[in-house]
Amino acid sequence: MLFKKDDLRFGMLLGFIAPLLSLVAYYFIKFYPLFSVRDCMNFIAENKNQITAISVPCLILNIALFTVYINTSRDKTAKGIFAVTLIYAIAALLVKFIL
Repeated sequence: MLFKKDDLRFGMLLGFIAPLLSLVAYYFIKFYPLFSVRDCMNFIAENKNQITAISVPCLILNIALFTVYINTSRDKTAKGIFAVTLIYAIAALLVKFIL
């Protein structure tokens, strides 16, 4: 099965996709159908405090994936997930406080 792999690139792919899925779910829960995706992005750009509200669920999904892969001794995949999680977290902080 695909999810039984132990590969760094696979972990990075999972770590990249999981927050995007969480972001899509956040959009549908909070904004759809009243607001378009563009309206949602404009709202986030104008309200920097929303970056934390959005990034936390995204990163929690990665933490859950990381925990599953660590507990099943697939360390290479877990390292990939962890690396991408750090990149997401740093990017969220940069966007919130610098941009």
